[in-house]
Amino acid sequence: MYLREVIVSDGLVIRELGEVGLEQAYPVIHQLRTHLNFEEYVTVVKEMRKRGYQIFCLFEGEKVVSYAGFVQTVNMYYGNHIWVYDLVTDEGARGKGYGQILLSHLESYGKSKGSERVALSSRFHMKAAHKFYEEGCDYNKIGYVFLKDL
Repeated sequence: MYLREVIVSDGLVIRELGEVGLEQAYPVIHQLRTHLNFEEYVTVVKEMRKRGYQIFCLFEGEKVVSYAGFVQTVNMYYGNHIWVYDLVTDEGARGKGYGQILLSHLESYGKSKGSERVALSSRFHMKAAHKFYEEGCDYNKIGYVFLKDL
């Protein structure tokens, strides 16, 4: 049983995944997180859920075509917001507007829960994703993320 379900149109449904559905979602999230095998993915999701991680997937029929993993959180620079850790559409389904549908759902969900904005980061080499966020979804590029391995 899924936690929530929203019918988008005939054949398209957004479902919030609990423990059910992770196996269905894995082939899509693996396209973004290629370093994780299925067992590692499940372990990481379980750990992230302790910190509020949720998963919404767009299904075409019974197939996951787009995946969003996020938390609702608060900090001093974004206020109450949705932080999107993972957003990916299946390679074979790109260009159909599925990412926009799912991101729009996250925005509505966040607004209904009191969030003031949606934020995410994207790697430099992901040029198509940047174009998608800026031109397709009206997001603003506001800075860089810095990282240091320990």
